[in-house]
Formats: sequence, structure tokens, C-alpha cells
Amino acid sequence: MDIAFTKGHGTGNDFVLFADPDGELELDAAQLAALADRHFGVGGDGVIRAVRSSALPEGTAVLAEDPDAEWFMDYHNADGSPAEMCGNGIRVYGAYLLSEGLLELGVGETVAIGTRGGVRQLTRTPDGFEVDLGPYLVAGEAIVAARRLAVDRPGLAVGVGNPHVVVALADDAELDALDLGEAPVVTPTPPDGANVEFVVPAEPLISGGVGRIRMRVHERGSGETLSCGTGAAAAALATRSWAGDGAPDAWRVRVPGGEVGVRVEGDHVFLSGPAELVFDGVVAL
Repeated sequence: MDIAFTKGHGTGNDFVLFADPDGELELDAAQLAALADRHFGVGGDGVIRAVRSSALPEGTAVLAEDPDAEWFMDYHNADGSPAEMCGNGIRVYGAYLLSEGLLELGVGETVAIGTRGGVRQLTRTPDGFEVDLGPYLVAGEAIVAARRLAVDRPGLAVGVGNPHVVVALADDAELDALDLGEAPVVTPTPPDGANVEFVVPAEPLISGGVGRIRMRVHERGSGETLSCGTGAAAAALATRSWAGDGAPDAWRVRVPGGEVGVRVEGDHVFLSGPAELVFDGVVAL
């Protein structure tokens, strides 16, 4: 089986994308993991299939929520497991739909995209895309243990369409010392797992009315990645919660692969950043 694919990334969070508009190509978890394998496959933090919402079972709920959500982002982690949403991935997905001629979208225009986490509104910007991640939830606390973290730390659970636990660290040295090659241990264990973000505030935290933080992340099913869009949103929301009254609604989040923007408007959180398509190819499975 030969598959035509495109490799893309959002601040270093990289994906293998392929088009299957009518849902004719069903890859199992092993085949998806083979595509994402960095040694024997194309390599990526995840795999994204471009498929019409009407062509797969999950699309029924999407179209009931918004009949205009023609396209569904069928996203799987690097191990082949499905995920609800991917904030960097949906921006790259938008760029891919445009490049394949599957979508027309001018700067400033918005399109509804289906995901397992529900419909997301994606807006094209002059330098990338902004996605409305929808309503967020700052939930309870957990305890997090990680390799080369001297003492277990409290973490704040944050939901932005997928689950996260955010941990505040003291300084850059502590953040740099972490070994995230192994998944952090979260107690109590989240029923569906969680991405875990470790955050250090900038000094000063707020500059020009914008909050600034630095972050590293371990993504469930993928390991440490250079960036995580929903994780950046979760990290900003957690820091905003810890900062209390007077905390800004606009944030810049620095990740190993670059920087993304997060803003809060009412009960919704928005993520903005670049989307790059790197190369095309054909792979045999």
C-alpha cells in the first residue's frame, strides 16, 4: 500500500498528514505508529488524516453540532492511539487542506473543523492560524513525579478538549534538568491519561500587559515534544489561575520549538501560531 503524505509542523510539533476525503483508507494503530516511527517510517509526533466528517462515525456528532464542519481532523498520537484534539496539529491541518485544494480560506476568514473533542473554529491569520479551543476547565489538583525532579510537585488539572496536568517549577535550571523521556507519574491517575506540562514564569511575569512563561511537555502517546498547542493553552491557564486577580488574558508561551500565543476571552481559550509544511512524499506500508 502506497500513501502520498505531507510532513508538517507547528513550532516543532511535527505530523504526517494524508488525504482520504471519502474515508476509504482505514489504518490500524500499528500502521499509524509505523508512519510516525522516526527510524523506520516518516517520523512525527502524530498522524493526521484529512477526511470528511460525513465519512466516519465520529463525524455524526460533529455535523449535529455544526453542519458546516465538512472536514474532520482524524488525529492519532505517535503510538497509534486516537486523541481528542491537537492545537498545533489543527493549525497544520488547516495549512494542509489549503495546499491540497480541499479548502479555500482567506486571511481573517474562519472555518469549522471537526475533531473528537468537538467542533473547533480555525481562523487564518497573516502568519499562521488561530484556533478557538472552546470552553476550558481548571479542575482539581494532582501530585506529579518525574525523572530528575528532586521532589514530587503539585499539579493543576486543566481541560482544553483533552486532559492536561500543569506543574510550576522554580527556575530554568530545574526545567532544563528534567528527563521527560519517560512519562511523569500523576497521582491520582487520570482515567484517560494526560499530557503533563512543566512551567517556569518569566521575570517579570507580565510585560506590556502580556504574561510570559516557558514550558516543556510530555504528551501521552508521543513522549516529549518540541511543542504542544493545547499544552501551551493549559500552561497559560494554570499560570493565570495561580496569579489570581489582575492576571492578563493574553500570554506568550515559549516552548523548545518556538513560541505560541494564548488568549482568554470569556470562557473560551484561543491558540495562535505558525503552521509549516515541510515536504511531500510517498511511503509504502
